[in-house]
Amino acid sequence: MTVSNCFKHPDKVIPETRLKVLEAAARLGYVPNLIAGNLVSGRSKVIAAIIPTIQNSSFADMIMGLEQELDAHGYHLIVSVVGSSDREYDAVRALIGRRVDGIVLTGVDRDESTFRLLEQSGIPTVETWSLNGPFVDMGVGFMDRAASRDATQLMIDKGLRRIGVVGYETGEKHRYQERLAGFMDAMAAAGLPTDLVALVPLKLGFPGGRMALAELIAKDAKLEGVFCYTDVLASGVVFDCMRRNWQIPDRLSVVGYGDYEIAAELSPGLTTVRSPGDKIGQEAARMIIARYSDKKVRKKIADVGYSIIRRGSV
Repeated sequence: MTVSNCFKHPDKVIPETRLKVLEAAARLGYVPNLIAGNLVSGRSKVIAAIIPTIQNSSFADMIMGLEQELDAHGYHLIVSVVGSSDREYDAVRALIGRRVDGIVLTGVDRDESTFRLLEQSGIPTVETWSLNGPFVDMGVGFMDRAASRDATQLMIDKGLRRIGVVGYETGEKHRYQERLAGFMDAMAAAGLPTDLVALVPLKLGFPGGRMALAELIAKDAKLEGVFCYTDVLASGVVFDCMRRNWQIPDRLSVVGYGDYEIAAELSPGLTTVRSPGDKIGQEAARMIIARYSDKKVRKKIADVGYSIIRRGSV
């Protein structure tokens, strides 16, 4: 009983005794059987996050925000990297089987089978990066469409009229659809053409920006500015401008999305939308933790906002 309390209820054991038990455990290489403990308590103290890639610094910020908040409350985080909807279903099923206490998902683009599986499990679930449901349970994000509109408006306010958008061929990827819609909103409101659109395969990184810029120039040789779905695409555009000996923003204005680390390092600095990944992670963690405490979840949908970071590219 004393040994059990040392690991489960350390406040019930006097410090001297607990120290002796922990020293003995270290010598023996003893690790408590957490699965057995879970069966008794019904809790694993483990939260899972499923993200589509580890190459996106915004998702990395979210993971760090999750880890920071969960660690402060005695929870552990496990991360699964899943790049397709069918694999997401398998990952969710495996995590439910391991009795995690909560699941954090990226976006709201769920297959119906995954949606039902999560809903029926009853496990606290937070879908992130979007405020447009329907949500399985809870959601944390910001207004993608409004952010894209504001980013495009920067170039319109500068007096630019020939503005294109560089994006991804994403089918039903909701957050990218919202970014295109925001661009269209700003252009239409200003009475400007909305047909300068270049979409590249999702798998492309920096080369995607170069390919899209070439497509836009073929449509309009006097192109004045571009709004890009991500800072990676925007960086590809900037690199291609360097190859063409085009000065930014004199010859072409460029606006990105995400405020990745590279945005501040590019010359003359990339103007971009800052999406607060760390705040998204922290708020998602708080929502799940609140479900297991006496506190009530204040709101099931949380808006963490966004900001426009102005640098030299506009």
